[in-house]
Formats: sequence, structure tokens, C-alpha cells
Amino acid sequence: MAGSSLLALIDDIATLLDDISLMSKVAAKKTAGVLGDDLALNAQQVTGVKAERELPVVWAVALGSLRNKAILVPAALAISAFAPWAVTPLLMVGGAFLCFEGFEKLAHKFFGGHGEEAHAGEAQRQERVAALSDPAVDLVALEKDKIKGAVRTDFILSAEIIAITLGTVSEAPLGTQFAVLTTIALVMTVGVYGLVAGIVKLDDAGLYLSKLSGSFPRALGRGILAAAPYLMKSLSVLGTIAMFLVGGGILVHGLPPVHHAIEHAAEVAGGVGGVGGLLQALTPALLNGLFGVLAGALVLAGVSLAQRLFRRRA
Repeated sequence: MAGSSLLALIDDIATLLDDISLMSKVAAKKTAGVLGDDLALNAQQVTGVKAERELPVVWAVALGSLRNKAILVPAALAISAFAPWAVTPLLMVGGAFLCFEGFEKLAHKFFGGHGEEAHAGEAQRQERVAALSDPAVDLVALEKDKIKGAVRTDFILSAEIIAITLGTVSEAPLGTQFAVLTTIALVMTVGVYGLVAGIVKLDDAGLYLSKLSGSFPRALGRGILAAAPYLMKSLSVLGTIAMFLVGGGILVHGLPPVHHAIEHAAEVAGGVGGVGGLLQALTPALLNGLFGVLAGALVLAGVSLAQRLFRRRA
């Protein structure tokens, strides 16, 4: 009897762990839209410090990120336990915010403001160079300011990740919710800041290889140095695309008529001879992304209008 009870307990635990693993994978896929942006933003935040201080700064920001998630995870569980009706609206707000962020980047690049943004970025770079070369500047204070700014940015991105994850597990028992939220919080923090550490030290690795005696290491080092700036740009572009795909997908799932229309479009695309299977697989993602772009444009227009009205009243 005791043996059968123990086997039943083990089976229940195995089932629970399997559910947690499955839900964590689904949540990780849905939060991928934030990941690319998170990597690019945090790598940019820690630039401008001395090379030997880059990893300590990344570590300090990672600790700040863990503190952010230690606040956000219990808050998400409290919402799920005491106000479950708020999960879907919060998820929709998170999806809309992802689309807004993505379209804001496109608007700055293609519809104006990009030149000003580039000028401001160049001014910031010159300011960092001047600060690093000026012995009168308190580099410790400068470093602390950078860490605080990066942790503030991380709080917003972490809130998006936790909100999306909560929407994935909102119907699960509280224990499973806690396990999945904690797993995603830890995996995302370790993954993001591990990659950020690698990115910020990439130029050092390239410089080291370029000074070695062999022709292959030198060529590899020069290649790494040349590719590092493009890596940052690629992360930003991929992050923006993922924002529309993930944010649009969240909004579509929260709007049943739109969701059913996209499902129907996928079925129609599946009937095309020869490439039907491929089209059926790609159509939902493409339409979710398009819906995300349209939603981002609407949100940006609303925010811009509200800002203009507020300035006029002020």
C-alpha cells in the first residue's frame, strides 16, 4: 500500500514537472519578442565604462534584474490569486506595448526623428569619451548612474516578460504558476546577461586574437572586430520583428473574431497546391505580425495625440 502510494506520488510529481517544463517552453517562446530588445538595450547601457569594469557592471545589473523579478513574480501571483480577471487585460496591455515599442522604432527610423536620435547618440558617445579621459570626473559615480539606468530599463522589460508568462499559465494551479514564473525569471536573467557579457567583451576577444602570431587567429580577430557593430544592429532588428510577431499574436488571441479570421486565412492558404503546407504554417505568424504593426501604429498615434493635447493644456 505504502509502495503504491509512493509510486503514485512520484507519478504526480513527474506529471507536474512535465507540465512546468512544457509551460516554461511555451512562455519562453512568447517572451522571445522582448529578448532581442533586452539584449541590445542592456549591451548599449553598459558601454562607456572601462574594459576591466564591464563584467562587474553587467553583474551588478544582473543582480538588479533579479531584484526586479523578485518584486514582479509575487505581484503577478497576487494578481492571479486575487484578481484573475485582470490577467487578460494586463496581457493585452503588454502586447499593445510591445507593438507600440516596435512601431516607435520604425517611426523614428523611417518617418522622422531618426537624425535627431542619431545626433543625440553621437553626443552621448562623445560625452562618455570625454568623461573617461577627464581625471576630474568621478568614474565610480558615472558607473553607478549607468547601473541604475540599466536596472530601470530592465524593470520595464522584466514586467513585460512576467506579464506574458502569467498569461500563459493563468489557468494552471498556483504552485505551477510560481514554478513557471520563477523558471522564466531565472532563465531569462541568466540567458540575457550571460549573452550581454559575451557581447560587451566581444571586441576584447577580437583585439586579443588580432594580436596573436598566427594568420588565422589574426584574421578571425579582425573579423570579430568588424562584425561586432553589425551584431548589435542585427539584435535590434530581430528584436523589433519579434515584438510585432509576439505582441500581435497576444492581441489576436485576445480578440476572438480576429483570431478566427486568421485561422480561416491559414486554412485557405493550406489549400494552395504544392506549397500549401508551408503557407498554412507561415500565414498565422505573418498576419499576427501585420496586425502587430497596425496595432503599434494606432497606439503610437493615440499617444502622440494625447501628448499634443497635454502640451496645449500645459
